[in-house]
Amino acid sequence: MPSSSQAFVANHTNTLGFNSLAELSSGDLLAEVDLHRAVASFKLKQSKKGLMGQFLTPAPVAELMAEMFDSLDLPEISLLDAGAGIGSLIAAFVAKVCQQQHTLSLRVVAYEIDPLLIRYLHQTLKLCEKECQHVGISFNYEIRETDFIEDAVRLLQAGLLNSENAAEFTHAILNPPYLKINAHSKVRELLRSIGLETSNLYTGFMAATAQLLKPGGEFVAITPRSFCNGPYFRNFRKMFLEMMALQQVHLFESRQETFSDDDVLQETIIIQAKKQEQKSSNVIINTSSGANDDLILSHSVSYADLVHSDDPEQFIHILPDKISQQVVQRMELFTCTLKDLGLTVSTGRVVDFRAKQYLITNSENHTVPLIYPVNLLNGYVEYPKKTKKPQAIVCIEETANLLIPNEHYVLCKRFSSKEQKRRIVAVVYDADQFNYAYVGFENHLNYFHKDGRGLSLTLARGLAVYLNSTLVDSFFRLFNGHTQVNATDLRKLKYPNLEQLLSLGTGIKEQFPSLREIDELIEDKLLSMSNQSGNNPIVIKSRIDEALLILTQLGFPRAQLNERSALTLLALLDLKPTDSWQLATSPFIGITPMMNFMAEHYGKTYKPNTRETVRRQTVHQFLDAALIVANPDNPSRPINSPKTVYQIEESALELLRTYATDAWEKSICTYLASVETLKKQYAQEREMSRIPIMIAGEIKTLSPGGQNILIEKIINDFAPRFTPSGKLIYIGDTDEKFAHFDETALADLGVTIDSHGKMPDIIIHLTTNNWLVLIEAVTSHGPINPKRKKELEALFKGVQISLVMVTAFLSRKAMVAYLAEIAWETDVWVAEDATHLIHFNGEHLLQAYEIEKKKTC
Repeated sequence: MPSSSQAFVANHTNTLGFNSLAELSSGDLLAEVDLHRAVASFKLKQSKKGLMGQFLTPAPVAELMAEMFDSLDLPEISLLDAGAGIGSLIAAFVAKVCQQQHTLSLRVVAYEIDPLLIRYLHQTLKLCEKECQHVGISFNYEIRETDFIEDAVRLLQAGLLNSENAAEFTHAILNPPYLKINAHSKVRELLRSIGLETSNLYTGFMAATAQLLKPGGEFVAITPRSFCNGPYFRNFRKMFLEMMALQQVHLFESRQETFSDDDVLQETIIIQAKKQEQKSSNVIINTSSGANDDLILSHSVSYADLVHSDDPEQFIHILPDKISQQVVQRMELFTCTLKDLGLTVSTGRVVDFRAKQYLITNSENHTVPLIYPVNLLNGYVEYPKKTKKPQAIVCIEETANLLIPNEHYVLCKRFSSKEQKRRIVAVVYDADQFNYAYVGFENHLNYFHKDGRGLSLTLARGLAVYLNSTLVDSFFRLFNGHTQVNATDLRKLKYPNLEQLLSLGTGIKEQFPSLREIDELIEDKLLSMSNQSGNNPIVIKSRIDEALLILTQLGFPRAQLNERSALTLLALLDLKPTDSWQLATSPFIGITPMMNFMAEHYGKTYKPNTRETVRRQTVHQFLDAALIVANPDNPSRPINSPKTVYQIEESALELLRTYATDAWEKSICTYLASVETLKKQYAQEREMSRIPIMIAGEIKTLSPGGQNILIEKIINDFAPRFTPSGKLIYIGDTDEKFAHFDETALADLGVTIDSHGKMPDIIIHLTTNNWLVLIEAVTSHGPINPKRKKELEALFKGVQISLVMVTAFLSRKAMVAYLAEIAWETDVWVAEDATHLIHFNGEHLLQAYEIEKKKTC
């Protein structure tokens, strides 16, 4: 017979077997639909996702897209989703329309061909229907289980006779499939029939969707950024920009966060446009790290700057801030093409796996050097180099077409990581350092040459200086939404004239200049007479980089090593781009004045409603590190007061004034040695806000904030309800490793823990069932996924009783982000639904999985 507590659990808990998700539909529409998405994504095989080119849209992205629509106050709305998936975008759109409450009727047409996703799509649309009923909106929908391109072409061709049949939608929302299409495929032929030549399916979806919109219809889509430039998408850009007027663009700085559940590594953007010939005078460019990032950089550019009317390629120039505009203005001073200079750039001829039989580990007789990207170092070629890569290639008749004369060239890496400081990395190949007739360049390199022969050494050095400059690198990053540096990209760049390049190369010898010296050369020799207005974007970028380096040396974690934190530090110091660090001061300054400072002096304008992100994700961490103090003018002022101000701590100010001087290294060593004393000095105030908990009649406290807010709820809400006879053995603490640890009790159960590094956040011995309940509180770290489950099994392998594993979240919204990761045969508890549990794949709740396995054996 179950105990009373077990009966309580059985009556108040949902078992999530992934077959009846609609039973959870009493809450927020978007949260429910995102549960569907997480489960559907979990069921879909990764290989199938890649084959279909379709990745399901997370709720934060869908919400962001729905927010970008302007005209949601129409009495009648017809919405098209050409690749609906499980309907996340539709749900976000419906939720937005229901909030507006101006619409009388809403019609949705959703295309989807995957049977698994269609089942979830039906559930989503039923939920949308209920949501509309609550606010009095007439809702009807149609799921078209057919190929969108085929059906769109049919509608458009029929519409030639009756245009009203084709243009039937007032709105379209779209996450199109990203998939290359063969030149001779049926899809390619269908798209040609509506006037589009394209090599990727996502632009086909965008073009067909735009054509199905009514005049004035509105379009929002999330896509790769690649369509904005390059020859492959020229035809699409001309068609799309002729039909549609861009109004908003949202950039994501991170390539990973947007579709993190699917491990997608792609630079994505969201565009919002209207179907009209008249273009908007200005286009809003917003930038954030990811969809969950509240700190949004916002910038307005003229349409003429976004798409140049005289550009036959119709490139879309996305400029996220004033500094980017100034970078473009400076680059416009250079007008020479490589052809004008008599130069060209080619890709290295040696594809190593194809020429494997001719490659040698080290140079021998009858071989010549083989240069890889790994050989590029500090402006020149390091050869030979200790590496696993072969360093030589046999020089015989069969390899003659792979080699080039041993003369001076400029080499450039073709690939870089997103996180690399410079996208373009160029070096001089100095032939005088190699006593060979020929040389081989591996295929991951580009090389600059003159009709297949080398350059003068001075020209090579000048060209390498130019390519390695911050100006060129910043410009390249603006318009290339990928990490490759292809020969085509280098051909599209504009260059200084021959005289200017030779001037840059004069005086450079064996020691290649540093980045700062390169930027000074560019400024002095190429830009000093240009009369450019406004702040120098290179000086601004350099100052931000300096602030980032300081934060790195101070030991701040990765989450604070970003532009936001660097700008916050500079605002706290009232340090303008051209000020020396010795001029740093310590004014009293609030969050809003900080953001005004960033806009005025560094060209970074953030949306006013995003200031809380600066407070939560930078200022709080600065306080914890004793880098700044709060309300020094009035210590009794509450920290959450709108009048709160901050100030750089006195010894930190003294330290920062020594940056870029000979005293810096000594000063920072002294400061870091004393910073712990500073932290203790400010710890008393934080101690007063610690979280009290009761353990066995004794009051203990947890450090404030972080996961301890959730841990307190687990102790006070979860434990009395689900483990009423349980004994608390271990409670972790954010600051102090653990707040409570009964090592003897754990040892009595057969476990001796040598290290606390892998411990769960809470351990409870449920004595009535003789189970050991292991609980992870998910805030900054992840849930009990299969990897973590194995770790816990290994850590507690000596325990003599059964294990129960529980992942706890503060809210259902927080749970959704991790739903697809949670391990089978574990439980989930959500603090805002404290009376409920979710058990993954089982009939019993809060049950030891070993017992279940024994039953099925």
